[in-house]
Amino acid sequence: MKILLIYDITEDKLRNKTANMCKDYGLFRVQYSAFFGEISRNLHGELTRRLKDLLKESGRSSVIIFPLSQDSLENVVKLDFNYSEEAI
Repeated sequence: MKILLIYDITEDKLRNKTANMCKDYGLFRVQYSAFFGEISRNLHGELTRRLKDLLKESGRSSVIIFPLSQDSLENVVKLDFNYSEEAI
């Protein structure tokens, strides 16, 4: 399944661990706090559990994982203005 994972995490250490965890699962960063990629249902469940464990005692954290259909991906609109790959 293809997913879009976004997060809002106020604590630097937890935010970095979350980003690294996303990369470990083969997701790639599409914006500073957004990752996209393909993941199996089993790994999706594992990632969700690990993120819950990591963030359960956080003061303020939010993670949202959107499953994406092929139809939704075909209708993606991408607008880049003054965007640089090095910025992320």
